[in-house]
Amino acid sequence: MPIRQRLKELMISELMLDMTAEDIGDETPLFGPAGIGLDSVDALQLVVMIEKNFNFKMADQDQAKRILHSVNTIAEALEQKAAA
Repeated sequence: MPIRQRLKELMISELMLDMTAEDIGDETPLFGPAGIGLDSVDALQLVVMIEKNFNFKMADQDQAKRILHSVNTIAEALEQKAAA
């Protein structure tokens, strides 16, 4: 399964989102009214989900802000880690 699809499906199940993977665009912001509307509690759950499923730890809050912007930014960080 492609990483972006896996991320979307994990987000839906782990964050109990009332939407489908197709509803989440790769570039759609994850937070705020212009995006899918995740909040700070969701951010924490998202970090835990990424650590648990991809063994990827974020170094600090600034890195987390950059990485957790969209499905694409998360996937790119995971792909960079895998390539390293």
